[in-house]
Amino acid sequence: MASARPRRQSGRERKSTATLLLIALFKLVKGLLLLAVGIGAVKLLHRDVEQTVTHWVEILRVDPDNRMIHGLLTRVFSLRPGQLKAASVGTFIYAGLLLTEGVGLLLRKRWAEYFTIVTTGGLIPLELYELARHVSPAKIAVLIVNVAIVIYLIRRVRH
Repeated sequence: MASARPRRQSGRERKSTATLLLIALFKLVKGLLLLAVGIGAVKLLHRDVEQTVTHWVEILRVDPDNRMIHGLLTRVFSLRPGQLKAASVGTFIYAGLLLTEGVGLLLRKRWAEYFTIVTTGGLIPLELYELARHVSPAKIAVLIVNVAIVIYLIRRVRH
């Protein structure tokens, strides 16, 4: 008669499972944030962008004269409806990829590991290109995290 108790995991297996869970949660959080951005972009399509953004700047009490905020506002105010629509479609597609990766990894599906290797690894050249155009700590951090995820998953799949 088979035992009803699950097999105990070794320390290495628990660490591997925890790492996979951490990657899954990272992908899910990024996907949900992009989903929110996409929804916000779609909502901006049917409103006065400048008035809406100015309203949120006031609510969040952000200094519009801050160099970074000013640059962001300048970009947002110059968006045309077609650009906003294209950006929202791209955001939804990328959010869908991230959510698919996250859910698949959360469920410990082997296909999700391969899928994450391909999608994350496929974006590394674009991240390198962006880093070559303008170096920033955030871009370096994203690149390091994504390379680490790809290396970890490749090693995991090979074993």
